[in-house]
Amino acid sequence: MIDEILLDAEENMDTALNVARDNMATIRTGQASSAMFANIAVEYYGAPTPLQQLASISIPEPRTVVIAPYDATAKKDIEKALRSSDLGINPSDDGQVLRVNMPPLTEERRRDYVKLAKQRAEESRVTIRNMRRKAKDAIDAAVKDGDVGEDEGTRGEKDLDILTKKHVDAIDALLAHKESELLEV
Repeated sequence: MIDEILLDAEENMDTALNVARDNMATIRTGQASSAMFANIAVEYYGAPTPLQQLASISIPEPRTVVIAPYDATAKKDIEKALRSSDLGINPSDDGQVLRVNMPPLTEERRRDYVKLAKQRAEESRVTIRNMRRKAKDAIDAAVKDGDVGEDEGTRGEKDLDILTKKHVDAIDALLAHKESELLEV
């Protein structure tokens, strides 16, 4: 019973860690990355559509992104969505594809992105702590109902604390890596 609770908690925490990793990847750093465009939605035939479904994104150079629309009629909509995004980019149309030259980040912009990374990391930590609380409540209920002994419940809580610490430390490592990327000049 305890093992099932711990396994379920670990799966949920792994999912939260993957979401945190994806969220960190969308924060812009000094270099171009296709993950930066993951949250951009393009108004395509009246429906918001993810950019990855409308175009291929390639990075031929560290500060250059080439966006090749699958449908040439969507190019203007993609360009509009890129300009209005919070990435601070200005795409140029060369007839076939959109080219985006990533401008260097200003010191102020870097600090803003570090704050955003810290905020997302804290949200992920809170999510993991909530999962811990839910699993601890399930363990306490199993002990109270007599399904497991108190010793086994205590061991389960210790294992749960170790599991929680492992995932929180992984999020802290993600944050430290993202901060170093952002503050690197």
